[in-house]
Amino acid sequence: MTSVDKPTDQAVGDRPQDANDAHAGDAGHGAPDADARALTQAALFDAFGGIRGTVETMVPGLLFVLIYTINKDLHLSAIAALAVAVVLVVVRLVRRDTVKHAFSGVFGVAFGVAFAMFTGNAKDFYLPGMIYGTGLGAAFFLSALVGYPLLGLLLGPVFRENLSWRTRNPGRKKAYTKASLAWGLIFLAKYAILFPLYWWADTEQLGWVLIALKLPPMVLAVYFTWVFLAKAPPPIDVFAEMEAEEKAEAERKAAAKN
Repeated sequence: MTSVDKPTDQAVGDRPQDANDAHAGDAGHGAPDADARALTQAALFDAFGGIRGTVETMVPGLLFVLIYTINKDLHLSAIAALAVAVVLVVVRLVRRDTVKHAFSGVFGVAFGVAFAMFTGNAKDFYLPGMIYGTGLGAAFFLSALVGYPLLGLLLGPVFRENLSWRTRNPGRKKAYTKASLAWGLIFLAKYAILFPLYWWADTEQLGWVLIALKLPPMVLAVYFTWVFLAKAPPPIDVFAEMEAEEKAEAERKAAAKN
């Protein structure tokens, strides 16, 4: 069994501190907590793309509903939305920024465009994203109930803890569970509002409500995640543990040869 999630008799709070922990401890009371909050914030921005990534996912949909509201031209609206999504990816590539969130936005827009073009119904531009969001909300909720919170699976590698939170850090598992439940409930509530509009409202009404509900639920979910994780025990850096084990083993072999 590797050190990624192997049980240990050592309490999380008692494990050896690395240089950063020691430095934080020297900074005075409250500094470790501040470092934990800063680390959590950085990890969330990396995992979810931050404000810029979220805004970039809004722009194609905003352009689609804006053009369709003006001229009711499905083809022009769809092509414009897809084009701006591609441009956003190209800009990130030119600037050598992270493109994973931009690429996911392109695929989402492409599915929406293809579906709307196939059915001839402009509202169907939003349907694939709505189905995906509902499924994602259900996945967050159910994963928390079965003990494998999706937030832990997503953020574990970002925090360099992998799955160690499941067996060695129960405080973080509890935080990931709470955060995943929050994401699930927020997503499911959002689409409980949107799906009736898909059936009863026109394309423009659905589009503008969807744009209005794009950012606030995401910000709320990220805020809850930040609150829960900032109060949780610090992550166990399993990569540093494995590196230390490899170094110790190399030193033992060197000593045995001498």
